[in-house]
Amino acid sequence: MKMSSASFARALVFSALLVATFSGAARGQEKYQVPPKGIVDLVDVTPTPSVTLSPAGKPGATRWLLLQQISGLPPISDLAQPELRLAGLRFNPKTNGPSRGRYSTGLSLQSLPDGKEIPITGLPPSPKIRFATWSPDATKIAFANISDATGDAGLSLWIVDVATAKAQRVPGVLLNAVFGTAPCEWISDSTRLLCQTIPTGRRAAPVRGEVPEGPIVQENLGRVTPGATFEDLLKDATDETIFDYYATSQVAVVSLDGSTKNVGKPGVIAKASASPDANYALITEKHRPYTYLLPYPMFPERTSVTNLAIGETKELNDRPLQDSVPNMHDAEVAGPRDYEWRSDAPATLSWVEAADGGDPRKDVPVRDTIYTLAAPFTSASAAKLVELPLRFEGVTWTDAHTTLVDERRWKDRKRIILAVADTPGAKPVTMFEGSFEDRYNDPGTPFMQDNAAGKSVGLVTKDGAAVFRGNGASPKGDVPFVAVRSLTNGTTHKVWESAAGAYELPLVAVDPAKMQLLIRRETPTESPNYFLWSGGTQKTQVTKFPNPYGNSPLPVKQVLKYTRADGVELSANLYVPPGYKKEDGPLPTLIEAYPAEFKTRASAGQITGSPYEFVFLYPGSPVPFVATGYAVMENASIPIIGEGSAEPNDTYVEQLVASAKAAIDEGVRLGVVDRNRVAVMGHSYGAFMTVNLLAHSDFFKAGIARSGAYNRTLTPFGFQNEDRTYWQAPAVYNAMSPFMHADQIKTPLLLIHGEADNNSGTFPIQSERLFAALKGQGATVRFVLLPLEAHGYAARESVLDMFWEMNRWMDAYVKNWKPGANGAGASKPAK
Repeated sequence: MKMSSASFARALVFSALLVATFSGAARGQEKYQVPPKGIVDLVDVTPTPSVTLSPAGKPGATRWLLLQQISGLPPISDLAQPELRLAGLRFNPKTNGPSRGRYSTGLSLQSLPDGKEIPITGLPPSPKIRFATWSPDATKIAFANISDATGDAGLSLWIVDVATAKAQRVPGVLLNAVFGTAPCEWISDSTRLLCQTIPTGRRAAPVRGEVPEGPIVQENLGRVTPGATFEDLLKDATDETIFDYYATSQVAVVSLDGSTKNVGKPGVIAKASASPDANYALITEKHRPYTYLLPYPMFPERTSVTNLAIGETKELNDRPLQDSVPNMHDAEVAGPRDYEWRSDAPATLSWVEAADGGDPRKDVPVRDTIYTLAAPFTSASAAKLVELPLRFEGVTWTDAHTTLVDERRWKDRKRIILAVADTPGAKPVTMFEGSFEDRYNDPGTPFMQDNAAGKSVGLVTKDGAAVFRGNGASPKGDVPFVAVRSLTNGTTHKVWESAAGAYELPLVAVDPAKMQLLIRRETPTESPNYFLWSGGTQKTQVTKFPNPYGNSPLPVKQVLKYTRADGVELSANLYVPPGYKKEDGPLPTLIEAYPAEFKTRASAGQITGSPYEFVFLYPGSPVPFVATGYAVMENASIPIIGEGSAEPNDTYVEQLVASAKAAIDEGVRLGVVDRNRVAVMGHSYGAFMTVNLLAHSDFFKAGIARSGAYNRTLTPFGFQNEDRTYWQAPAVYNAMSPFMHADQIKTPLLLIHGEADNNSGTFPIQSERLFAALKGQGATVRFVLLPLEAHGYAARESVLDMFWEMNRWMDAYVKNWKPGANGAGASKPAK
């Protein structure tokens, strides 16, 4: 059959998915490659175990740490397992559980303060453990195990008896975790769990037919329904049927012997939560009509409460499809939202309602209102807790008859924290008022602990002060702290802060009455371990995890502070190879950054991070390149500022270029950076930044852009922190889109993208089209599409191949650059 010219063109576009070009030579699919051994060794390091403290339990009971051994990078075969991508979700249909992400491969217990580590026995063979949680009385641990074994595929429920350190499977129970959250939570009596389970007798899964039954039709009849761009959406009626099949759960009360009691009927249950007194279940259910333009959170949602003893159900709210919410900061759904249990009361619900209909553009004195409703949940007895002039951000219940409410406004970055007493008519106390982008004066967040019902509450001292913990940002770097704030007048004083020369984080209060803290401590040369702090300077070491990198020398970190041409203060983390001395001369350099928007110059110039953190090299980090002889400037600050009525993005390009120049100038001033051998890289919005820098400056010899978006007309209803639509600010969209300036890009560019990118706006077509545009302009460009990978790359093969591509590109065009060679760099990369 003869192919039409249009069909031929489409075939060419499709074939470009696996094409990379340099020096005019097209290439197809290649085998996975491996970078130099120094990088491989860093990538293959297994993370240190995660640590979770047991609840207090009975008075005088032993406190335990649950240690979870975390898996390394999974093989690509894990990502090749069956995966459905529906309604904004990704899950494995064989297991009804997560299709991606790391898991625990082993569990152990350790008693405080300095007990020996006790391995938990009875675990399933080759365990893949997720969702481990302590029972409220601290005598048991529940977890789910993922198995794709033939005849036993699914998400099984297991219970660990702490006294014997032995795990046992709960028979006859298969869990449903397609929504990605824990499918079970403990009921407060610690003898039962409330779980989302696979309905008994579920039939065979629906199968997509090969012959379509008709066209797919969508319409809008004059309504204003703006929306962002999303991945993994429903596409047709068959998708709806398949989504319903796998997302349908039976909520059940599960006893430890495997006996179950169903709660209500099966449905597309997004969440189920037991009341603190164990008498009720709050259930959130999605239902039709669905949409093909938005993910599941915006689907119609029914909220109900069920009496666990008699099975009686009361519907609280049935929210319609939310397809008309403005696509901007502080926009919210109309009507009741955010239903949850008050964790400080036996059975009282709370929720929030937008007094402005969810539209932040309306000028109203009250933005949101919080309501409460106690059992037996008669609507006429609903009580108004507090009215908020800003948008509700979060609520913290306490056992001191006072509620902490966090409210914020994006327009001017304002934040208010209120203390709201339960006493009728009591006036809320303002505990904090300021800017949430002012990190130096950030009050932190409430310090949480579990109460006897297993619910999270804010810690309050016997003197009536709420306990907060924060990052403690300062001109010297982060100095984490714990402080107490009066619930009556907001006065504050610190009770603990990180010791000098170390980076310490407070995790939980082991003994709240004595303010005994479990902290994690690290230094540039000491990997993180856990300590008990009981006051003063003395600490008791609890864990003794070895350095995950063994005796390998680590890169040297230095926090740089410098100034942009317009006076804005900037910073970056500079890493150099172990043993490097300035006398060795300037190095080829890789700069990594991610732009951020600010409303004030003062906030934009504030330092984040600590010079005393241990160097952890995550899979996407640029720091491993010190192992191949590069200097790395990581997290170079790129503030985009719009003060007063100005919008930050109105001068995006100018501020971007000025920040990059300042970073290079500072590295050169120190004698570390070779100005003639600098590359720039970024991921996601950092990739967008990278290509813009290549289009609007000549500072770099190469660029590496991973999983970015380059044509903002494809995200016309806003992107990142830009609230204006394309039609409101077309000049801004066009000026910021490097695709529109492809003819100006002469610097060699390496594009990398996950074939299964699931991030809003960063569709793989963004890289495909930019590659085509650059190729058509005669640019030096290579496009690598990583099979099965999402927005962040997960498989070991993919991560190593990514580093191989990056190292090869930089060696060719940066490290081995010589004046006049191939215009912008050296000859083409070696195979």
